[in-house]
Amino acid sequence: MTRKKTFLTGVLIFIASHLVAQKSTFIILRHAEKDTTIAGSTMMASDPPLTSKGENRALEIVEKFNSFRINQVYSTNYKRTKSTVLPIANARQLNVTTYDPRKLEALATELLSDTNKGKNFLIVGHSNTSPKLVNLLIKKDQFKDLADADYATYWIVTIKKNKTKVKQMQF
Repeated sequence: MTRKKTFLTGVLIFIASHLVAQKSTFIILRHAEKDTTIAGSTMMASDPPLTSKGENRALEIVEKFNSFRINQVYSTNYKRTKSTVLPIANARQLNVTTYDPRKLEALATELLSDTNKGKNFLIVGHSNTSPKLVNLLIKKDQFKDLADADYATYWIVTIKKNKTKVKQMQF
């Protein structure tokens, strides 16, 4: 009798694990408002800080994405991007992993790897890199660069059982 119970328990666990498909979620956004009063601040090579409005938006991100159990936070190595995700990383006690915005294909490959199935990611980038990363994740050329003044657009990409969905959202 115990062998039957053990066997049935094992079968039920196996079935349940396959019924609950692993869903990966990628929240991709541009950094919050940067200080454009600094010379060269509109150029990618510059590294301006956030404005007070940008700092407030960074704090709003903590509440905005509270319902997501974020496992990993990614940022480019700029003040404005790191400052955008630092509040949520601190609130969740997560490290911020930096990535090279010139190597988006490598980042997409890493994010889509089998070891990351079932995890939730917050990735902050720039007006040109964030939509490109979304395109790489969904494997379509659907989204164009954001306007320089657009800090409100973000995307949520979900992948479940090799089915990809994307939602373009606004703060």
